[in-house]
Amino acid sequence: MDASQEYCLNDACPSRGKVGQGNIVIHDSSRGRYRCNICRKTFNKRRETALEGIRKPDDLFVIVISLLSQGCPIQAIVYTYKLDERTVADWQMRAGLHCEKVHKDKIEQGNLDPKQVQVDEIRVKAREMVIWMGLAMMVPTRLWIAGLVSKTRDSNFTDTLLQHVRNCCIALSAILICVDGLKSYPKSILKAFREKVKDKPGPGAPRKEVWPDVHI
Repeated sequence: MDASQEYCLNDACPSRGKVGQGNIVIHDSSRGRYRCNICRKTFNKRRETALEGIRKPDDLFVIVISLLSQGCPIQAIVYTYKLDERTVADWQMRAGLHCEKVHKDKIEQGNLDPKQVQVDEIRVKAREMVIWMGLAMMVPTRLWIAGLVSKTRDSNFTDTLLQHVRNCCIALSAILICVDGLKSYPKSILKAFREKVKDKPGPGAPRKEVWPDVHI
């Protein structure tokens, strides 16, 4: 275990979320517990991760999630590893929520200079329904920076997807956005990539101006 890569998970601690502060030490290596020298609280290494509360080995959880990510049927996993179907479904949900949180904490922080973004959507057939999955990729690095699942493919769908893209980008950076022919994309892009500009002092809402180097 590397205590330097951990951070305090106590909401009341001033060092919460800050990595590399030197305040985290190993409290009990056999149980995987750490202690913060500032607030003096201890916490388990699984806290606020997908593994929190799971009573199975970490390796088994990783294997199951890896198989699910590659399209392995749940019934095959249940049969092979003698797990309950509800357990596998719960693990899948845990992993998805954790991945979403990590993405927001690491990617959607307004620190990327994407230069070119490719946005598209996939039509997915599910049991008795059809859903749409929107995807956005940072072309120079092939990094997936946004994803969205929706039952409809409309302006709300594209607005939300492009807002996720906007959250990743450095403000006012030059960006080329490539999309397909869905007519709601241009308006959603212009809505997401704009800033409030206050021309005159006093009351009144500021006008919203599109970034100068946004290209569609």
